[in-house]
Amino acid sequence: MKGISKVQVPAELPFAGKVALVTGAASGIGRATALAFGRAGAHVVVADTAIDGGHATAAMIVESGGKALFVRSDITKAIEVEALVEKTINYYGRLDIAVNNAAVDEESAPLAEGDEEQFDRIMDANVKGVWLCMKYQLRHMQKQGAGAIVNVASVSGLVGAPNRAVYAASKHAVVGLTKSAAAEYAREGIRINALCPAAVKTPMLARAVERDPAAEKKLKASHPMGRFAETVEVANAALWLASEQASYVNGHELVVDGGFTAI
Repeated sequence: MKGISKVQVPAELPFAGKVALVTGAASGIGRATALAFGRAGAHVVVADTAIDGGHATAAMIVESGGKALFVRSDITKAIEVEALVEKTINYYGRLDIAVNNAAVDEESAPLAEGDEEQFDRIMDANVKGVWLCMKYQLRHMQKQGAGAIVNVASVSGLVGAPNRAVYAASKHAVVGLTKSAAAEYAREGIRINALCPAAVKTPMLARAVERDPAAEKKLKASHPMGRFAETVEVANAALWLASEQASYVNGHELVVDGGFTAI
């Protein structure tokens, strides 16, 4: 598709010398974002529980001329998140950018039919995980007096999502965490924003369609542009939020949805 086949990066490499940490980077939006920062000159820490996919993402960055380190990390566990951030600092010396992307989406049933264990898994990954990541990332960014955090939420963090109420609640929580933290740390040189994509062509979407094949056509039709987003389109938005071009953007939820929330 013309114009979105690759990350749009200026020739001067805007993130040269910067260190970017991306969670959930073994595939999908996380991988595309990690690759984008690598191409833009950043030293990238690839974090995920998927070892093979994580190593593959790091290898792609290195093969394209960038620098990358893979760290296996479960963002629902405080000890692992703290270790992830410490490894980033020990390896690269600083942390300038964090994209908290890791999440789960395994729900496709009316609320009254929901499963308590599933509720806990979604909330642990999507809410507690983002909270833990920011908690430890912010401590180092405060010492530096600068930093940019991008939390990947969803359009389901802005509007309702029938048969996905818990997922929607978790993403609304991510937006709330983002806005609150942005207000708390703005005077310390740290900007915190949320990215809210609609349906994106990722393994997560593929699994959802597999659970309900009839939903694909209807879901695609609900997007005014008539298609799903490419992961690179979301990655480009993440790069902008983390860049100096967005230096006065803070506590914002940037929608990347092809017009989904406009109707």
